[in-house]
Amino acid sequence: MTDSAYIPDDARAKRNVLVLVAAQAILGAQMPMIFTIAGLAGSTLAPNPCLATLPITMTVLGSMLAATPVSAIMQKYGRRTGFMIGAGFGAIGGAIGAYGLFTANFYIFLLGALLTGVYMSNQGFYRFAATDTASDSYRPRAISYVMAGGLLSAVLGPQLVKVTADAMVIPFMGTYLAVIAVNVIGSFLFLALDIPKPKAPAFGAPAGRSRAELLRDPVIAVAVICATVSYALMNLVMTSSPLAVVGCGFETNDAANVVSAHVLAMYAPSFFTGHLINRFGVERIVGIGLMILAGAGAVALMGVDLEHFYIALILLGIGWNFGFVGATTMLAGAHAPQERGRMQGMNDLLVFGGVTVASLSSGGLMNCSGGSPQEGWMAVNLAMAPFLVLAGGALIWLVMRPREA
Repeated sequence: MTDSAYIPDDARAKRNVLVLVAAQAILGAQMPMIFTIAGLAGSTLAPNPCLATLPITMTVLGSMLAATPVSAIMQKYGRRTGFMIGAGFGAIGGAIGAYGLFTANFYIFLLGALLTGVYMSNQGFYRFAATDTASDSYRPRAISYVMAGGLLSAVLGPQLVKVTADAMVIPFMGTYLAVIAVNVIGSFLFLALDIPKPKAPAFGAPAGRSRAELLRDPVIAVAVICATVSYALMNLVMTSSPLAVVGCGFETNDAANVVSAHVLAMYAPSFFTGHLINRFGVERIVGIGLMILAGAGAVALMGVDLEHFYIALILLGIGWNFGFVGATTMLAGAHAPQERGRMQGMNDLLVFGGVTVASLSSGGLMNCSGGSPQEGWMAVNLAMAPFLVLAGGALIWLVMRPREA
């Protein structure tokens, strides 16, 4: 794709946002599908119950490993090419996951989960793509609108799980076949994307800061910390929640409904998060997000009735939205265009590195840190505290720094 004529008033950016919102809604539906059933499916295949959430960990690990090469591909060949590749890996991951279930092979199932992570990494770049053609004033809203597309995925994904989880003799296999269809259908959306390929740098042109120099920028460092903590803690708790709900005596459909409410809460605030950032400042919104995440942990520790799960997971989603959208906005305004591929890839490598550790820890805390699901669920939520202190301290340090610094 080549540069097209300048279109005033962010018209091109708004058209791209519509495409990315649709992609977030349709293609993004596979992520709540995977996160709802992967732990439950893993528990039927894993040789040890402590490994039940390992498929989710492998998906997040795949996302972490793919972040840098995916960013480099988009920097060289454009967003459309990168997003099409991501959808292709989503379909392949779904197919291998279905085959793993068919053969009752846990390791093949893990391979499918790992390849699904390449799609997850691509989906993470939708929010950055929304800023490529947007003005400074439209950028926060562009990010939040694209994230709001997840609202539809939050409805579509769990509903597809309900229809497909027991549709075949082998439990959950129908869901993985549905993931293939979601990727094939959704990939056609990117034909309408109008984001120019980045121009090759002219000989002698500034190459921008190195990765080490970028991370020494206080705004970038704090943005990465807050994004990592927000996403990792959300994943830590969400990964264990289906196991906790079922382990506390409720049904698989109850677990799907709790995840659906959580994902709705993740994306519904995006309709106004950008406006709140423009009005109150990005640091305040990130700080509020961290406080809401702390509130989610507090509610989860109060009990294991179904309403406790609903309230805790809803607060978890809202806190993630404020923290992650705010941190993304901080990052998007802190680096130059020629640094885009380098910075965005490194950011998602670090973010999903933290999410990988959280996901891996989630299964161990949930299944192996106590004698009952209730004790495991308590351990998961207590683990949030030190990381919230870290992110909150970093944010306070940034705000308190002398302005001239």
